Amino acid sequence: MKRKAIVIGAGIGGLSAAIRLKSEGWHVEVFEKVTSLKKTGAGIVLAANGMKALERLGVAGEIRAMGKKVGKAEIRTWDGKILFQLPTKEMAERYGTYSYLIHRASLQKILLDKFDCNGINLQKRISRFFQDKSKVTAVFSDGSAVEGDVLIGADGIHSTIRANLIQKDKLRYAGFTALRGICSFQDERYVLQQGGGFEAWGHGKRFGFSHLGQNRIFWFAAINSPEGREIPYGARKQAAHQHFKGWYNPIEAVIEATDEEAILHHDIFDRKPLSHWGSGRVTLLGDAAHPMLPNLGQGGALAMEDAIVLADYLSNTKDIESANFKYERERIKRTTKMVRHSRKMARMVQMENPIATSVRNRMLQAVPSRVMAARLHWVVGYEV
Repeated sequence: MKRKAIVIGAGIGGLSAAIRLKSEGWHVEVFEKVTSLKKTGAGIVLAANGMKALERLGVAGEIRAMGKKVGKAEIRTWDGKILFQLPTKEMAERYGTYSYLIHRASLQKILLDKFDCNGINLQKRISRFFQDKSKVTAVFSDGSAVEGDVLIGADGIHSTIRANLIQKDKLRYAGFTALRGICSFQDERYVLQQGGGFEAWGHGKRFGFSHLGQNRIFWFAAINSPEGREIPYGARKQAAHQHFKGWYNPIEAVIEATDEEAILHHDIFDRKPLSHWGSGRVTLLGDAAHPMLPNLGQGGALAMEDAIVLADYLSNTKDIESANFKYERERIKRTTKMVRHSRKMARMVQMENPIATSVRNRMLQAVPSRVMAARLHWVVGYEV
């Protein structure tokens, strides 16, 4: 008789776990609270470690076809002076793959197709769970329930599973808010064939620009701001123009090329790293376990790494509790380091003081690109 996995959340981590467990012979059901899996979100970068995870899931080819390689990765000042460039070609040769940028909805669709949408249950908001020595039961807000051998909480930064496991666990505001947009745009300095783009860093704000695939540009703006200051639809394009007026060309032009309805706005949060994130037959993965700030571009990759490691442990033993514990012990050191490093990096890239930013910029300009690449090896050189 097949063992059964209950996965809460049909995002990147949940679908990755479902794919991997299904390939190992498990019966998997995925439960998602939304009414439909809409094509929402923005761009997501997949560095070499993420691409290696996607190879394990059997979909790396589809990502390369629908996304766009990061052939250029520049960091500039707000007015366009180069601070450093990552040696993307040399890094691709070292790790066997370029980084890729793809629309989050496209990545989710690829994973959904790999898993088989028939295993997805929509409009299922989990309210609680309980377990004993032989099974775990998830109870949903509509009164229905399902039993399984393991319950995997992949329900994101606002995870209900996490809230049931860990009390008094608060979100931590990053100190900055984000605008994200997608548009069609061309610039002869950042050609489609090469892919990639740049980030420009100012005082308490920065702007990123990169090819997304399918002839589109993804951009983001990170702006220091008090928590909860909403920028409503209809005012987001204007706000972006105000914050980045006079910045490095093509920033103003790409904002102007973006439709108002294509601009998203979110405050940015993480949570304090945990010393443990599971109990018995229940465990967490991805943002439910270790939500982090987006400065390293590793949220999606870490969720896929989690999913593969967890599925491998679960499939190599009949002791579910032991498998969950081993998975947690293997993953917690890397993910904790990533959460802390992402927050440390946020302090550096969102500096407001002009003197401090000037010192930062001079220090970065003095570091050879190969040294910068070497400092990222622990992040992107990992193979799950």
